[in-house]
Amino acid sequence: MGMTRVRQPGLLLGEWACLGALAAQRAHGFAVAKRLAASGDIGRVWSLSRPLTYRALDMLVELGMIRAVAEERGAAGPNRMVLGATPKGRRALRTWLHQPVEHLRDVRGELLLKLVVSDINGVDTAALVAAQLQMFTALHGALMDQGMLVVGERLDPVAVWRQENADAAVRFLSRLSSLPPHG
Repeated sequence: MGMTRVRQPGLLLGEWACLGALAAQRAHGFAVAKRLAASGDIGRVWSLSRPLTYRALDMLVELGMIRAVAEERGAAGPNRMVLGATPKGRRALRTWLHQPVEHLRDVRGELLLKLVVSDINGVDTAALVAAQLQMFTALHGALMDQGMLVVGERLDPVAVWRQENADAAVRFLSRLSSLPPHG
């Protein structure tokens, strides 16, 4: 009896990154992979190798989030399929972009990815930043009320890490919320 992979609801961050790139601009897979390379505009936040980018694109096609919209002549090889976001993909992306992240550990990856994808798609982030700031301000207050937790005669490194990250997240979001919207 073989094992079947059961896919959990929602997309992986690499899939959101690909969908965000294609919602902003139709492109072939190689162009998406360039944007998700470590030096790309999206890859500087969330990078994927070319094979993982193509795997993410295949999954998005399977889920009906993107589809082939045209074919273009390849530079040195076969013709390339140009992909674009479907209405279903655009709706899912907009919903995801407006949802705050749940954990401090998700600021560096998911929240920054949401901010970058929002920027390239012309989506205003003010409501997301405000909701995220409210959520993390409450968490920051709760962590500060706990004080520095001591284990034996030493500081608990996990408690210190969480407090410092909450402090940094609140400063980061406060700074973003004070910037004028662009667009």
